[in-house]
Amino acid sequence: MVPFNYIIVLSAFMFFCGVFGVLFRRNIIAILMSVELMLNSVNLLFIGASKVVGNLDGQIMVFFIITVAACEAAVGLAMVIAIFRKFGSIDTDKLRVLRG
Repeated sequence: MVPFNYIIVLSAFMFFCGVFGVLFRRNIIAILMSVELMLNSVNLLFIGASKVVGNLDGQIMVFFIITVAACEAAVGLAMVIAIFRKFGSIDTDKLRVLRG
């Protein structure tokens, strides 16, 4: 069995990689993948914690997070397609025009 400390460190590393991807990337698809990485790191932590505690509450919560991630991916990709059709690029610098 993997020690819980290793799971916490791996989950934190994955989460901060996702945060840095959201903050410093300009491509919308890369930003969406970074958000997915953050959600998966939380899933890993929930699974590890539920294994340590010995109940299934964390694993049940993972199903809800996976559902939210699937909805986020569908809506995000629909927005990417709409932005690409309007501007011809998926670079986030082009979205400054939408500020009003």
